[in-house]
Amino acid sequence: MTTETPVADPGLLNETATRRTFAIISHPDAGKTTLTEKFLLYAGAIHEAGSVRSHRRARAAVSDWMELERQRGISISSTVLHFAWRGWRFNLLDTPGHADFSEDTYRTLCAADAAVMVLDAAKGLEPQTLKLFKVCRERGLPIVTFVNKCDRAGLPPLELLDQIHEQIGLAPSPVTWPVGHGEDLAGVVDRRTGELVRFDRTAHGATVGDESRTPFAKADPQDCPADQWQAAVEELELLDLDGVELDREEFLAGRQTPVFFGSALANFGVRMLLEGFAELAPSPRDQPVRDGDDRPLEAPFSALVFKVQANMDPRHRDRVAFLRVNSGRFARGMTATLARTGRPFQLKYAHHLFANDRATVDEALPGDIVGVVNATGLKPGDTLYQGQPVAFPPIPTFAPERFVTLRNLDASKYKRFKAGIAQLAEEGVVHVLREPHLGDQQPILAGVGQLQFEVAQYRLETEFGCKVELTPARWQFARRVAPDEAPKLAGRRGTLVVEDGSGGMLVLFESALSLRWVKEDLPDVELAELGTAAELG
Repeated sequence: MTTETPVADPGLLNETATRRTFAIISHPDAGKTTLTEKFLLYAGAIHEAGSVRSHRRARAAVSDWMELERQRGISISSTVLHFAWRGWRFNLLDTPGHADFSEDTYRTLCAADAAVMVLDAAKGLEPQTLKLFKVCRERGLPIVTFVNKCDRAGLPPLELLDQIHEQIGLAPSPVTWPVGHGEDLAGVVDRRTGELVRFDRTAHGATVGDESRTPFAKADPQDCPADQWQAAVEELELLDLDGVELDREEFLAGRQTPVFFGSALANFGVRMLLEGFAELAPSPRDQPVRDGDDRPLEAPFSALVFKVQANMDPRHRDRVAFLRVNSGRFARGMTATLARTGRPFQLKYAHHLFANDRATVDEALPGDIVGVVNATGLKPGDTLYQGQPVAFPPIPTFAPERFVTLRNLDASKYKRFKAGIAQLAEEGVVHVLREPHLGDQQPILAGVGQLQFEVAQYRLETEFGCKVELTPARWQFARRVAPDEAPKLAGRRGTLVVEDGSGGMLVLFESALSLRWVKEDLPDVELAELGTAAELG
């Protein structure tokens, strides 16, 4: 494939340079959703922040738009938050922190140019954080680290830096440094200026408080215990002696991570993180394509569909396809070619997203995220383009690790049931597998974790009005098999041949032993592993 000739658009690169498209990743309860809210607060996108745990009467977090998210206090579905601050334009991809929704997070990271990794100061690097970091590394995403909850008892800051270096192989470079810890946190030192930054607390952290700066060498310890103050002095001297300095090129190359300390809930260090991230993070770059050169930013319009979400507005039963613009200018109402079919596709109803709130968008640039409403026919992984044909790399899926049988309890609502499972499968909420002779009568749901199934059940009941029952299935492994080979496995002990949503054939195995038996008995039948689970650990 040859490189698309750039079009004459002198302002496009300058405008694109202001874009910052990023995701926030973390282990559950590290403070990802709270930090998301505080970014919006400091940018003026909201006037009062609502966190998941801050106060019983606090309003719900903006990014958690689904009712089930509000009930459980966790992020379930990825959302997009578009906002501007100090000349930068941000596309914030808020991802689920729970491991059961790793696949949704993975798809969303395919649309990001960088990531903020949130660590709990008391727990450091946790399993889900490590898994998501591997995804970021595979995608080549630079990572900024925010050590959260420094106003609570936690691990020593130097120990956290050691964890980052030893467990994920990044060289940590502290941009800020905490002085004191827990209730005695006096503020953070900005290592770039040598100033101590103190923060005023506000009620439940719902509004922006004042900040004050003083040269650390002249600062008054005030209420900070003398031993903690002295420890911060010695730690900063040690960092200076070790020559731990930030190198932006090393950061962009994925070898170094800038580290900020603070408390999202109390608004400590949030503005400094937002400002530092905006200055350090990359703007959108040329994107790789299948079997060819990168797609230049100045080339005609192209975009990747990375997510589909239905019923964000239950009153209208809508369907939103999330596009990341990769080149050229998007214009509302334009017609592009859908690479999968080669047919024209009109992009008529386009919005910028702010969770489930929307604003009509007339134009978007590389890095921007656009929601196309009622875009029937678009699927995650689709490419849209104008000009020379192009297709971006497919978005891999995760290998299923859990299986349940789904049963519709009300035969009169079979059409709704069928439409519901088709919608959930298309969105990627779960994988829907069907026994060829049963069809949609009793499908098998496959996923990474139990919460995926509970979300599927909740949405079938609330959005489609179907009462359903989930029954644990005995299957443990899934392998892909060629359609002409599938009949050889039909009826074998401990196996089941099923069809996936794309028409491909899978074989389910109830144990490692049954899988081994098939490999021994049918050595010529290729059983391919699914998705990215193996390579991501």
